[in-house]
Amino acid sequence: MMKKNILFAVVFSAVCASYGQTKVEVMEMIERVNDHWQATRTAQCRGFWDNAAYFTGNQAVYELTGKKEYLDYALAWAKYNHWKGATQTDKSKWEYATYGEDMNHVLFADWQICFQVYIDLYKLEHRAERLERTLEVMMYQAKSDKADYWWWSDALYMGLPIFTKLYTVTHNERLLDKQYECFKWTDDLLWDKDQHLYYRDGKYVWPKVKTACDGGKSFWARGDGWVLAGLAKVLQDLPKDSKYRAFYVQRFQQLAKAVAACQQPEGYWTRSMLCEADAPGYETSGTAFFTYGMLWGVNNGLLNAKEFKPVIDKAWKYLTTIALQPDGGIGYVQPIGEKPDPTRIADASSQHPFGTGAWLLAACEYYKSLK
Repeated sequence: MMKKNILFAVVFSAVCASYGQTKVEVMEMIERVNDHWQATRTAQCRGFWDNAAYFTGNQAVYELTGKKEYLDYALAWAKYNHWKGATQTDKSKWEYATYGEDMNHVLFADWQICFQVYIDLYKLEHRAERLERTLEVMMYQAKSDKADYWWWSDALYMGLPIFTKLYTVTHNERLLDKQYECFKWTDDLLWDKDQHLYYRDGKYVWPKVKTACDGGKSFWARGDGWVLAGLAKVLQDLPKDSKYRAFYVQRFQQLAKAVAACQQPEGYWTRSMLCEADAPGYETSGTAFFTYGMLWGVNNGLLNAKEFKPVIDKAWKYLTTIALQPDGGIGYVQPIGEKPDPTRIADASSQHPFGTGAWLLAACEYYKSLK
């Protein structure tokens, strides 16, 4: 495994050199993107999924650079949100079964993704207030008799990795058991056994929704991007000897292969992964999450470098020559939604926190691959 990783690093460095990029130049891009975001957006924003997804990317940049201003920005955000997601204290009112942005949706994964960042910040400084609400909510969920928390694919990035992250702090096996139980429920609902892709949620399972391409199956790039990235995060923290590891690895590898097979020649993925006609044109958020997931897989020996390098090369070129704007903004991000929607404009000025976060994750993983 070690020899394969070394070989990939050498090959990838040669590819990067062919683009005229060095580690220093890649780092310059990473910092330019993150500096631009933080200079133009306040850290005093809610802890909901859209913002929190950016902060998972910012955390990756901080881990690479150690720059205090990135840590301070994250701390300002966490403190503004009082180290919480949804704030309802009465457990009898906690909800998750339907979409909701109100404070009762404590168990809704879109309000829990912030816990990933809080756990990372707790690891840097073991201050009880940083982890108190995370422990309260996630242990409640881990001890519950429900398994249907993650009924939409996005939740496999928002909620799934929290359990393994929290396990690295508590070493409570109940977290891994509940994580697997809930993942299996979602997998049974949304995994397509033929295409090896995930539907966004139950509303889109074929034949409920059909594409313009011969009435085929509809898979949303950002939806599957959330899953591939989420599985990478789980495998990063899951113990190597976990009884659940083989299944997560299997799904990660199957999904990565299916994703690679439907990449566009210019390196991006269209919003409707198997039918470009449904929502044509560039899209960055799904592309960036896919790139991050595949890079992580190659860097960690779970994906074959020779097979995935050409896919990664094309995706990286798109991310750095089309998605990346001269001022450091990340464009062509489909706005908030849940499907391949051609009415939601994705152009160079379409910039959103989750798209920038995804780009930063991919860029940091790319940087790690270079020597």
